Amino acid sequence: MSFATLFAYAGALFIAAAIPGPGMTAIVARALGSGFRPTLFMGLGLILGDLTYLTAVILGLAWLAQSFVTPFLIIKLLGTLYLAWIAWKLWTAGLIAQDVEAYKPSGSLFSAFVSGLLVTLGNPKTMLFYVALVPTLIPLQLVGLREYAALVVITFSVLLAVLVPYILLAARARQLLKKPSALKVLNRAAASILATTAAWIAVRAA
Repeated sequence: MSFATLFAYAGALFIAAAIPGPGMTAIVARALGSGFRPTLFMGLGLILGDLTYLTAVILGLAWLAQSFVTPFLIIKLLGTLYLAWIAWKLWTAGLIAQDVEAYKPSGSLFSAFVSGLLVTLGNPKTMLFYVALVPTLIPLQLVGLREYAALVVITFSVLLAVLVPYILLAARARQLLKKPSALKVLNRAAASILATTAAWIAVRAA
């Protein structure tokens, strides 16, 4: 596999990841509501979802997305329900100013990681990128273990480079808000974004 092919893949992935969609919207909303650390774990879950699709395509399983509709529909609905639940928790949190540093939505870092994974697996934008576009960029029949490892490293690096600035900016904005009224607006804005994202995924899954 040539350097030009890997570069083209990296460029296409960067553009696709940077364009706001359900995954990026969920990341920003989570960072606004809970700060950098749990959102980073959510981001790692998002990346694992991308790697799952990449692996499936390379193994020649892209046809699953078209042949087995029900499992993918269930994944989308799980991601939608989780986003709706987080939105409800943010809307009803009722933070006070001193809670800005201490507040974290209920659940462990592992649950944040799983939520990111579910959002990506249920994201039609991600699915279409790997199922429809990647096979046109990469000669899948030429991908061996070394080429696959290179694609995994590129995918992880590119997505992390896109996600971290979003997380840092959103988390920083959260830290700047100290007034109780501002925190209430912040949490309800984040909840609204997440609820809208959940509704969008649900409509696309229908």
